[in-house]
Amino acid sequence: MTDRHEGFRGWASDRRGAVSRLRFTSLRLRLVVVFGLVALTAAVSASGIAYWLNREAVLTRTQDAVLRDFQQEMQNRAGALPVHPTQDELQRTAGQMANSSQRFSVLLVGEDANGKVTYGNSGGLSGFALDDVPDSLRKAVDKQQKVTENNQSAYHLYWQRVVDHGTPYLVAGTRLIGGGPTGYMMKSLEPEAKDLNSLAWSLGIATALALIGSALLAQAAATTVLKPVHRLGVAARRLGEGKLDTRLRVSGTDELADLSRTFNDAAEALEKRVDDMAARDDASRRFVADMSHELRTPLTAITAVTEILEEELEAESGSIDPMIEPAVRLVVSETRRLNDLVENLMEVTRFDAGTARLVLDDVDIADQITACIDARAWLDAVDLDAERGIHARLDPRRLDVILANLIGNALKHGGSPVRVSVRMEQQEGGDLVIAVRDHGPGIPEDVLPHVFDRFYKASASRPRSEGSGLGLSIATENARIHGGSITAANSPEGGAVFTLRLPRDASALTEESKDAGDAGNAGVAGGKGV
Repeated sequence: MTDRHEGFRGWASDRRGAVSRLRFTSLRLRLVVVFGLVALTAAVSASGIAYWLNREAVLTRTQDAVLRDFQQEMQNRAGALPVHPTQDELQRTAGQMANSSQRFSVLLVGEDANGKVTYGNSGGLSGFALDDVPDSLRKAVDKQQKVTENNQSAYHLYWQRVVDHGTPYLVAGTRLIGGGPTGYMMKSLEPEAKDLNSLAWSLGIATALALIGSALLAQAAATTVLKPVHRLGVAARRLGEGKLDTRLRVSGTDELADLSRTFNDAAEALEKRVDDMAARDDASRRFVADMSHELRTPLTAITAVTEILEEELEAESGSIDPMIEPAVRLVVSETRRLNDLVENLMEVTRFDAGTARLVLDDVDIADQITACIDARAWLDAVDLDAERGIHARLDPRRLDVILANLIGNALKHGGSPVRVSVRMEQQEGGDLVIAVRDHGPGIPEDVLPHVFDRFYKASASRPRSEGSGLGLSIATENARIHGGSITAANSPEGGAVFTLRLPRDASALTEESKDAGDAGNAGVAGGKGV
């Protein structure tokens, strides 16, 4: 049983540690994610703006240079051609234009003297063709504009960017004013595209580095922030375990330092209050113990006198005056009640002080119950349902106290017959279960939660009832010291049922409780400086 309990405690400790680490990692992860998202947003925004600005600058610069050169070549070379050039003239002029500094492809379209459309291509038969020019661009080039004050030319230079098989091109076209060929130009923008791709890769790498840097920064920030929080969690857990001298080291003047000071002040106030309550509780227990002890001496003498008076009452000589006989009987019964109350108070004081100890023995449960019933002359009022041979290692005296209180309570407040049944659970480590059922009216629902409270009586109109109100409480404490429990309920067939559950062997539990107490005392001594 000890190994099983130690295993459970180890599992519970590991589970608490795992939950703590999970929460710690979760907060750390959230900080890293927030830092990462902020850095990613900033880096992507900056990279996007930088890429867009550089892209426009590179393309605009290249485009302006090419268009300016093409326009100059059209004016100088194409403008020198006749109005109706031949194909050879177009071909030769296109080649000359293509050899300019920008190195673009040229297509010249004109009409010869017979009205036939002729073409001149700088790349030969497989070079730049009219089909490579977008229709929208051709229409814009061929469209004659109205000449006005704001528009001095009937034809203009138009350009368009296109992509062919993944390669970007700049296509432009214009017509000569006053007649002559129409010229088209196509310039590959692949070098510029490669430069822009390199820039995009560089910006992407910079963004990734910024993200990694933000994660490292978040990790450092999380460590700085969460380390004091973790120490605070450990301190709070130790404070919850009863180590009231736990304190936090305070350094700095930030909010976490203020939180640590607040925790230390709260822990100090709690420790002082608990010490005061413990001192008052100890004083109260000492008072009850001393009072009970001091009462025993006069009670012994009073009990001896009442025994003599009781013998005189039972004698046939009639030596007691009939006028005072009721008073004598009251004194005898109240003295017996007071004696029981003092004994119960002393027993309760032992439980409160933690000095109650078990004296274990191998007990035959059926014989123990029979002896308890027989000693109190309850044989005619109690039905016992218990097989012989059910053994358990318990304290016989404390088991007798439990049974006497449960059976006596059933006889006093319930209805006869009282049935006591015993069974042993069959599974490994199963408990001993003793049920005491009466045939009375049962326990009111509002009374059930309080039946084991000290000095509790269900009827406030009977404060001088025979019982002291401590019987069931003492029975519960005796069951608890065995590692068991007592529960109260109403039977479906009527009457109240008190169920006592005890372990088969209380010796293992006794050693375990002792070890746990020693470990707890050792832990309290070293609780400072978290």
